[in-house]
Formats: sequence, structure tokens, C-alpha cells
Amino acid sequence: MFSGLIDLPWWGYVIVTLAMTHVTIAAVTIFLHRHQAHRSLDLHALPALFFRTWLWLTTGMVTKEWAAIHRKHHAKCETPDDPHSPQVFGINKVLWTGVFLYVKEARNRETIQRYGHGTPDDWFERSIFSRFPKSGIVIMLAADLAMFGIWPGVLIWGVQMIWIPFWAAGVINGLGHFWGYRNYNCADASTNLVPWGILIGGEELHNNHHSFATSAKLSARWYEFDIGWMYIRLLEMAGLAKVKKTIPTPKFGIAKARADFDTLQAIITCRYDVMTRYVQSLKAIAKDEFEALKAQSGGKLKAGELRRWLAADESQLCAEEKSRLASLLKDNTRLQTVVAMRDELTALWARSTASHEQLLQQLQDWIVRAEQSGIRQLEEFSLRLRRYAV
Repeated sequence: MFSGLIDLPWWGYVIVTLAMTHVTIAAVTIFLHRHQAHRSLDLHALPALFFRTWLWLTTGMVTKEWAAIHRKHHAKCETPDDPHSPQVFGINKVLWTGVFLYVKEARNRETIQRYGHGTPDDWFERSIFSRFPKSGIVIMLAADLAMFGIWPGVLIWGVQMIWIPFWAAGVINGLGHFWGYRNYNCADASTNLVPWGILIGGEELHNNHHSFATSAKLSARWYEFDIGWMYIRLLEMAGLAKVKKTIPTPKFGIAKARADFDTLQAIITCRYDVMTRYVQSLKAIAKDEFEALKAQSGGKLKAGELRRWLAADESQLCAEEKSRLASLLKDNTRLQTVVAMRDELTALWARSTASHEQLLQQLQDWIVRAEQSGIRQLEEFSLRLRRYAV
């Protein structure tokens, strides 16, 4: 009565549990996240149906609701309308009770209708997955009890039920916008938790994802690993998936005498790489100016503070940090210049109403002023800009 069809040592149950929860993670990152929410890849009907069925059994989540909530998160990131921003709700609330924020937003019909377009609406969805969303987890409980017995089955099922609420709704949505490192200075607070995305299917590389939301591949540096991308490539080689977009790789050629439309397109496409390199130049200038700025602040300024303030978008600084930075820049012409020119460069891809001709003229003017600034780092950076190629 208390024994299941499969009798394993304790470590065998641990391995089985980790294997099943890893399939759930793979289903979330490949099917729900990259395929459904962002359309970064197409999936064959067979793996898509498998992932949908497995998610129904192990999470009870509805595809349309998950995709809609995630799309709204990107559209309203770090604002009061963001369904689960730790910058708004606080890290403890999102980390430990993020699943309740998800459930609350899932009841918002306006969110589901506005952001849930293009998700499955076939017989399986209408008759099973969306109609009886909680039935799957009951079936999963019965299957775990039958396979592993009463106590092992209950424990395995319990771990399955808390796996996604904790790791996805809590850790990724919480810590992924609070703690870690950043490859790209995108407008929100997203971070990469660790360089190796294995436990959470590659979602650990959250800053990379927010910077290039439609990329099927979440790793960007040579030392980063995205296990979800490995599975996608295996599916693609088997003819069961087709990748649509990945993070653009910057290309460089011989520096052009004058930036043209191809240069403009390459710079806009690789804007995060452009800004990362610009911030490196800015930090080098700040290093040269640090001692004078430290004296100006009465010895209170720290090098790490200055680097962070200069690298951050203005929206990422609090009022006190903005005030202190403005005070430091007031009498420093070099830093004033590079900060102002950084903002002008960012505006190239922020001005959606400007024509290509206007943007190209602004880019050409920017390069001329950088070359005539008398600031070595700006002169070197302007040369690099003219080397970007499509």
C-alpha cells in the first residue's frame, strides 16, 4: 500500500526529483519564455505539445496568462505597473511571495487581453489546459504516489510544486533585478546572477535577456553558459525548432572617413556594445580625474561610487546620488563633456520620430565634436564608431 512501482535508495529519489524539475525549468524557458512570450524561436508541434502538457502537470500555469504577464513586465519594467519589480515591491516580497504577485496579475483581464495575443488556442488549450488548469497537478500527484509510494511521492510532488514559484517567480523576478553583474547598461535594473545558467535553464543571465529580449540565446560572453540554448540547438539540429533571433555580434571594418547609413544601422543594432565601450572610456577618464574630485568632496568620494554613478542611467540614481554627481561635475569640464555626449549618443536610438537622415546627421556631428574635443578617450572612441559595420 505504501510502496510504489519504483523502489529507489534515497539518493535515487533526489536524482529523479532534480531530473523532473529540470524538465519543468526547460519547458518554462524554452516554451513559455523564449517561444511564446518573445517569439525568438519557432517550435515544432511535438515538443510544443510535450512542454505544454508537462507544464500543465507540474505547474498548472496557463500559457496565455504567463506570456501576458511577462510581456507586461518588459513593457512596464521597474514602474508601478510592473507586475513583480523588486524596485517597486521590495526584494523580500518578490523573492519569497512572488508567486502571489503572479496570481494577482493573472486575474487582471485587461493584462491578459492586451498582452496575451498569439498564444495557443487549439482543442488542447480550450478543452484541457485552460479549462482545467489545476487538474494536471492532481494527476501529477497521483502519478508520483503510484510510482514512488506515499512519502517519497508526496515529497517529490511537493518539490515539483514549489520549484517554479521559488526559482522563477522568486529568484529570477526578484534577485534578477536586485543583485548580480551587468554586461549591458539597459534602462531597467536587471542583472546576471551567475555566468553559468544551468539550475534555472539559462534564466540566470537576466541582464542579457532584458537587453536583447527577442534573442533565443541568453549567453553573451565567452565564459557564460546557457543550458537552455544548448537544448534549443539540439532541437534545431533534429528539425524540431528554428531560431529566429540571437544577440547581435558587433562587426568591425576599416574606419570610414565619414559615418554613413550602414554605420548608423550597425551602431543602433549594437547599441549596448557601443554604450559598454563608451562607459569604459568614461571610467578611464574618471580614474584620471578621481583625485581632484575626491579632494573636492572633502575626501568622502569613493572610486566605486563615482564609477557606478557615471555608468548608470540617470533613472537608476536616487535624488541624493544625482545631486552629488551634479555637484562633482559642476567644475569638471572633461567629465561634463563626456557625460553630456553619452546622453546625446543614447538619444540616437531613443528618438523614434527622427528620420534616418536626421539621425545620421546627428551621428556625424557627434563624431566631429568628439574628434575636436581634445579628450583622448573620446577621440579614440569616435574612431571606433566609424569602424562599426553591418
